Amino acid sequence: MIVLQPVLAIYSPDDFTLWPVAESAPYGFLPLSGALDAAEVGTAVMRIADCNDIDPADDDRPPRPIDPLGSFLQGLLTMDDLFASGGLRITDTTTGTTLLPGCCNGLEERRDWLEVLDGDGWASFGHDPSPLAQRLGEIVRLTVDAEQDNSPVIELPIIELRRLLADAERDLIDFFQLAAAWVTQHLPDHAIHVTAALARALDLPASLVPPRS
Repeated sequence: MIVLQPVLAIYSPDDFTLWPVAESAPYGFLPLSGALDAAEVGTAVMRIADCNDIDPADDDRPPRPIDPLGSFLQGLLTMDDLFASGGLRITDTTTGTTLLPGCCNGLEERRDWLEVLDGDGWASFGHDPSPLAQRLGEIVRLTVDAEQDNSPVIELPIIELRRLLADAERDLIDFFQLAAAWVTQHLPDHAIHVTAALARALDLPASLVPPRS
C-alpha cells in the first residue's frame, strides 16, 4: 500500500511560549490534515511563522514590532514570498521504503509533482536527501536519494499517484480550515491577516480564506 501525506518539517519548540504547542522530536515531519489536535495545529502555525521569521533587510518592510507576538509574526505578515518547509512524504507500507522531502523544499512547491504527471516527466524535491520522481511510461519511479547509487525506490502507476495527490490536497485544505478556526481562537487580534498568510504559505486558493465578519 502506498501512503502519501503533506508534511511540515518541525523541530522541538523547547523555548516557545507564545501559544500552546505539542511536544515533538528534535526534528521530524508533522502530517497535515483535519485530524490534528489543537496543540498540533499550534505547532504547525508556529513552524510556518518561524520559517518566515526573517529580519527586514534592504526591503520596504516595516521594522519589527516591540511586542514578542508581533515580532514573531512580522515576517509571516509582511513578506511577499512565504515558505512552509516540508513537502510530500510517500511510504510504501509493504517494503517500509519512505521518500521524504529534502532540505529547502517547501509545501508550496508541491505543484512540481504535476510536472511528473503532465509535464517534462521528472522533478526533484530538495537535497540531503535528494528525492527524485520520474515518469516511465505509465509508471512513476520515486528515488529516495538520487545521490546514492543504491537508493531505495518506490514505483506506482500514474493513475494511482494522481489520486494520491488529489487526496493530499484535500488533507491540506482540511488542515487549513482547522488552522483558520484555531487562529480565530488563539490569535484573535491577528486572525484575518494570519489566516490569509497561511493560505499563501501553503499555496492554497484565496477563496478558502473566511471572509471578514
